Amino acid sequence: MAFITFQGHPVQTRGELPAVGTKAPDFKLVGSKLTDISLADYAGKKKLLSIVTSLDSPTCAASALRFNEKAAQLPNTVVLVISADLPFAQCRFCSHEGIQHIITLSSFRSRFAEDYGVGLQNGILAGLTARAIVILDENDHVLYTELVGELADEPDYESALAVCRETSNNGSLINP
Repeated sequence: MAFITFQGHPVQTRGELPAVGTKAPDFKLVGSKLTDISLADYAGKKKLLSIVTSLDSPTCAASALRFNEKAAQLPNTVVLVISADLPFAQCRFCSHEGIQHIITLSSFRSRFAEDYGVGLQNGILAGLTARAIVILDENDHVLYTELVGELADEPDYESALAVCRETSNNGSLINP
């Protein structure tokens, strides 16, 4: 388990993010048409998982907008924004904000939060997810992780985007 804060108050997560270099756990998330989506749906592509608490919060919305702005510039990479929001709410958010370059997925009927170590165990947001970034190569090996220390803060965009730009087609770092 890891410890983060929310508005300065300590919060504990269930588990840890997958370790860099390991094979990422598969997932079954819910897409916009209420269909199950897994890692296999993005086979052969790098995957930037932007895990957020709720797109209804200002920080999560800002994060989704920032990644939407940058996603089209990332070769062979899909940006997945994952939250517990229902797909209807995610679609409404994307439509309202003009989002076209990211894919929102819902964890509402999955074990994703537990399998990826981001489930909030205590505090007023218990049951939702911590803010995190996990980047996977084309073969679903973990290249990069970030668990944001304060839930109200945004992730380190530049480091995450640099990892997506600096990896080769086989997932190894070009400039380690």
